[in-house]
Amino acid sequence: MHLDVIGAGPAYTDRPGATGASYLLRLGDASVLLDLGQGSFVRLAATLDPATLDAIVISHLHPDHFIDLVPLRHYLRWEQPRRRVRVIGPAGLDERLDALHDEPGFTAASLDVEPVTEGTLRVAAFEIQAARVTHTASSFGFRVAATGSDGATGSGPGLVYSGDCGRAEDLDVLARPGDTLLCEVSFGPGPVVPGAEHLDGPDVGALATRVGAARVLLTHLQMDFDRNATIESVRARFDGPVDLVDPGFETTIPS
Repeated sequence: MHLDVIGAGPAYTDRPGATGASYLLRLGDASVLLDLGQGSFVRLAATLDPATLDAIVISHLHPDHFIDLVPLRHYLRWEQPRRRVRVIGPAGLDERLDALHDEPGFTAASLDVEPVTEGTLRVAAFEIQAARVTHTASSFGFRVAATGSDGATGSGPGLVYSGDCGRAEDLDVLARPGDTLLCEVSFGPGPVVPGAEHLDGPDVGALATRVGAARVLLTHLQMDFDRNATIESVRARFDGPVDLVDPGFETTIPS
């Protein structure tokens, strides 16, 4: 699988170009997008035709993870009126987009929205496993892996995406040895502010060691936290490769 980081920013930041969370996975002609936060549609559209996505999977209903479904909907409605995109997300996503525009049916004009539930689903060449995580009342983390050549469940490594998560142990059920962790590290080297329901570097490092991760990709770092100190706080608890990703970062996930 090929990973393109479309957006990697938190809800607010002073870092130029740090658009909202969005991560594109491609495998052959298949493509799935994890989240579509503020400002990320621009880079997405410059990377591939958004109308060709097999699905978009939304982790939770905070705008820095879903609000660019609005420009996507406009693009489909006015530039690609014969195309639709499947969107899998927490219950109520379509109603929120409709309410934002005070227009019932706004979302359904171009997006096929369906609720995400715990368990496994197939999207084109991908197997996606969803599990609830501690953040909002309906927040999810995901594991994405390639299906086998015969369509059977893939046995190779995958990508585990934390979404926003306030309890690293919630991700244990998703991760398998050899997986790549794409994990939020909102509070840098820590500590996390009580009640924030996010992770810091020590949380992520301990998680990676506990589940036998092959690699850690850090994202969603809030402003005013030092990048190098954040990376080192993960390395203090995990002896594998650690990168802090930005929009434009690309890598291959073994499958």
